[in-house]
Amino acid sequence: VQTCALPISYMMEERKAGTKDAILASSRELFWKHGFRRVTVDEICEKTGISKMTFYRYFANKTELAKAVFSQAANEGYDQFRIIMNEPVSPEEKINRLLLMKFDGTHDISVEFLNDFYHGKDKELHDYVRNCTMEVWNKILVEMKIARDKGIFRKDLNLEFFFLMSQNFVESMNDERITKLFSNPQEMIMECTRLLMYGISPRN
Repeated sequence: VQTCALPISYMMEERKAGTKDAILASSRELFWKHGFRRVTVDEICEKTGISKMTFYRYFANKTELAKAVFSQAANEGYDQFRIIMNEPVSPEEKINRLLLMKFDGTHDISVEFLNDFYHGKDKELHDYVRNCTMEVWNKILVEMKIARDKGIFRKDLNLEFFFLMSQNFVESMNDERITKLFSNPQEMIMECTRLLMYGISPRN
């Protein structure tokens, strides 16, 4: 009887991918909850169930790991955005689903995460987050232009202005006068999103 065994190299690659994914998942949970500065490599290794030697086989340092985590989350968000934009539902339902996606993607985010990733002192990480966010937003703008042409958004909507205003909202998230108005970061993010999507007029 002939058997079909997987090549050893394939199994090793599968194992490597699994370990890397586990590190990303563990560190994402920790970063989202405690921010970048407070979390240590030792804590990441303990949560993942690996040694520090194994950690450094996949990532040169904590900053490189944080970049990978943020990039993964940003790309996942863009993929979800595209799915929603291509669903055969009304414009209002699309917006509702985008708001829900935004909420689901931010309910575990802490103030420490926002401060460290968007306003932190680690220039390398800060610059990476800014550039990664810009790349994703440029792709989103293309999708929004298509949606605008289809009548999903206002025909006269200035998308570049929309983008700049959304960036200003992100910057304002570090303003203590604003953060103290909300009981948690999620409420603040959702209010910013609602303002961008609906303005101040009542809706059904």
